[in-house]
Amino acid sequence: MPPVRTSIFELLKIGPGPSSSHTIGPMTAGYDFMELVRKLPRKDRLRADRLTIRLFGSLSATGEGHGTRRAVMSGLLGFLPDTCHPNVLEEFDDKDQQFELDLDGKALAYCAGDIVFDAVQHDYPHSNTMLFALNAGTETLLERTYYSIGGGFLDWERKEEEKRGEPAYPYKTMAQLKEHLRTHSMRLHELILANEKAITGMSEKEIFENLDHIVEVMERSVELGIQSKGILPGPIGLQRKAAVMYEKAKAEHFQGPGFVKALNAYAMAASEENASGHCVVTAPTCGAAGVIPSIIFMLKRHMGALQDEIRQGLLAAIAIGFLCKHNASISGAEVGCQGEVGVASAMAAALLAYARGYRFQVTENAAEIAMEHHLGLTCDPVGGYVQIPCIERNAMGAVKAYNAYLIASTLDESYQRVDLDKAIQAMAQTGRDMSRKYKETSLAGLAQSVTEC
Repeated sequence: MPPVRTSIFELLKIGPGPSSSHTIGPMTAGYDFMELVRKLPRKDRLRADRLTIRLFGSLSATGEGHGTRRAVMSGLLGFLPDTCHPNVLEEFDDKDQQFELDLDGKALAYCAGDIVFDAVQHDYPHSNTMLFALNAGTETLLERTYYSIGGGFLDWERKEEEKRGEPAYPYKTMAQLKEHLRTHSMRLHELILANEKAITGMSEKEIFENLDHIVEVMERSVELGIQSKGILPGPIGLQRKAAVMYEKAKAEHFQGPGFVKALNAYAMAASEENASGHCVVTAPTCGAAGVIPSIIFMLKRHMGALQDEIRQGLLAAIAIGFLCKHNASISGAEVGCQGEVGVASAMAAALLAYARGYRFQVTENAAEIAMEHHLGLTCDPVGGYVQIPCIERNAMGAVKAYNAYLIASTLDESYQRVDLDKAIQAMAQTGRDMSRKYKETSLAGLAQSVTEC
């Protein structure tokens, strides 16, 4: 296995919710396919008369509730996750509304309702599979199979790897990362920063500016969420809770139980914004987009953290996310919610410990404790919507992250018997053993129980 070469801004992406694998990935796929179409010879573009898009696996099982049709449609029409306006998916609520796709010389009528929800059980190499085909009669002019592999990451058959630099300090595991820190007398955030510069060619100034923008979007999702009331989109009729929880915390002056209520409110706020299809940050996914923003909001608003401390803490969190993605998965469709909220909680615990000035071992211990106590967590969204249990699950992930930080920073470092590499290995194995029904299909668990009731 090669070392970690993922960029910070591949892991932390801005885009519309409610699910990075169901919205950000498919939107990017729609955009990419139209770019390929426009590169076809003019004679082929003029002959094209039909576009076929088929969704498989989790995309089929929960795509309606996750907004996948709307996301694909927006991508076909030229929107990209990191530049689209926050409410873009709302423009495609009517699945029968026709739009004109620009084939560069010809317009092809298409509507979101033309997208087919195909088999849930299939033989493709990833649960979240999309087949795009442009046809002229019975002839296929262009075809591509995409895989939305979690966190908004997109893969496809015969994909050419993007050319990028080699990491300055290559690592595959936490043990290797620690060895670099000892050998080179470095701190964790310095290593992640050095690798980002080597891999992407970005300057430190550019990286910090982009990190600050990521933090701004996270904070904005919390701020909007704690001010918003009403019913979330979809047939469940779920009431927003973040604003009420925040008002209760404020009435208690954020003291005692009020502090924990505020932390819950912040996580619910960003998660409710995600459930509304508004723009959030994949941290590491949209489904887990409330955990890290809640910790950052708490650090800045209640603990007086400086911007540079937030940056350093976020870089530490990114190291945890990289390792989880590299050695297991951050996709609910592959490993269940342990790979989404579980990873987010581990990242948030590391962020909190590092931002508060603790060195590497406490940071790793905090991440491991948070991860350990999410092992086995299934992904069972009721009705296919990222609402129940997802929103409260983000709140629980944030509270677990805070508690993991308390345990790690209070007890002697030598008491820790399980390291992060072992916890990630356990997460990967648990994900492999988990029944497919519990991986973002809404066919079992709470999703089935609520339906039956």
